Amino acid sequence: MVLAENKAVITLFGAAGDLAQRKLYPSLFKLYQKHYLGEHFALLGTSRRQISDEDFQEMVRQSISSIKETADGQAESFVKHFFFQSHDVTKPEHYVVLGKRIAKLEEQFDTEHNRLFYMSMAPQFFGTIAINLKKQNLLSDNGFNRLVIEKPFGRDFDSAKKLNDELTQTFDENQIFRIDHYLGKEMIQNIEALRFGNTIIESLWNNRYIDNIQVTLSEKLGVEERAGYYDQSGALRDMVQNHVMQIVAQLAMEQPVAFTDSDVRVEKIKALRSLRLYTPSEAAANFVRGQYDAGDNSTAYRKEDGVDPHSATETFVAAKLLFDNYRWSGVPFYIRTGKKMADKFTRIDVVFRKPLIDIFANPRMKSDQSLKSNVLTIYVEPKSGFALRVNAKSAGQGFTTTPVDLSFLQSSAAKEEAPEPYERLFHDALEGNHTNFASWAEIAYAWKFVDVIRKLWDIEDPQFPNYVPGSMGPAASDELLARDGRQWVYRLNR
Repeated sequence: MVLAENKAVITLFGAAGDLAQRKLYPSLFKLYQKHYLGEHFALLGTSRRQISDEDFQEMVRQSISSIKETADGQAESFVKHFFFQSHDVTKPEHYVVLGKRIAKLEEQFDTEHNRLFYMSMAPQFFGTIAINLKKQNLLSDNGFNRLVIEKPFGRDFDSAKKLNDELTQTFDENQIFRIDHYLGKEMIQNIEALRFGNTIIESLWNNRYIDNIQVTLSEKLGVEERAGYYDQSGALRDMVQNHVMQIVAQLAMEQPVAFTDSDVRVEKIKALRSLRLYTPSEAAANFVRGQYDAGDNSTAYRKEDGVDPHSATETFVAAKLLFDNYRWSGVPFYIRTGKKMADKFTRIDVVFRKPLIDIFANPRMKSDQSLKSNVLTIYVEPKSGFALRVNAKSAGQGFTTTPVDLSFLQSSAAKEEAPEPYERLFHDALEGNHTNFASWAEIAYAWKFVDVIRKLWDIEDPQFPNYVPGSMGPAASDELLARDGRQWVYRLNR
């Protein structure tokens, strides 16, 4: 199969940053190895630093050094497409110089005047950059113009809207690609395949058969070197508003007319529109927050370098979400995410209703021998795959039932073959495919929902710290489900 080569000059703002070196350059190299990029691309890196083209190429060379070449001299030919321009994003005259470098690279690499601008720097500069790109005539008249931006996209709805208004002075919505790397994960993208590619699943994907859905994003590490940023953000902004809400939208959405980026976005927006906006009292009842304490060889959050010793920033969130629509009425979506938890993993558990009548019930049997709920588990990471828990007869005399798992896990070889999230998303942006990027409407609805909780928490004094490292969060997280007569599918024995 002949692959279509993507042609473009990529201008990367923040080219000397950690994200660029850890994720972006390796992702581009893998696209180059797979021939999605070839001779007709160039990357022009920018930052305030003075770096020569040769030194920049060495930086890129080091960032891809752990990736095995698939052909002799591949890395060397790849880094020859990288160039650097010292640039102050606040100075209009610097954009004039930048524009000349881009035009020169377009001619050198014959990129058909396609321009992709990637912002990997402090978000307060996003609007400034976008406005200057237009004012200083850096947009192409003959090829495409696309803007890729990293999170965070605002701190609340008002700041997000202000930023979006600034971006749309230069770019149309169909030219803007808002990165959420969770949408690039293989098993998150498998949600649509699992639902809409299997009648046996989609026909049961509603409140007649599903009792509740649980989404867990668990991190074993603490804030590490991100303490300064994290203390101004917290788990609600850092994880729930973007990653969690995007996953929930895919689980709750209706089947799109076709699997196109526009049709998928329409259904995700509809789902988020039906998400119940809580009153302050409802938010207090349906949201739990936590902050980790000290543990064995582990520092309490308030003792971390760069953290306010009296910080009220949450490192854990659990919540009950409700959708007010025909499909999901009465079905709670339970979410949780936190740091310093028992292990690092992401999983989705779909808990089905028990049979109305348990014909195997026997009053002489212990209660834990009754039929268990069927559970469909989507393992996102580190395991990738599915498991379906069903009831089966226990081996031996008599008749008792026991839950067994029908499972499929991707092999190590298959996981190695799957693109990394940034590789996939970079390719999608070059292709102009918005399926795995968040639209402004999705972000707006997510912020409106989260803002209610944030405003409530900002006026309350939390009882922190309230969970120990290595646990699955504060006891209130378990109590949130226990009030409904439910429990987390993944739990630790306390």
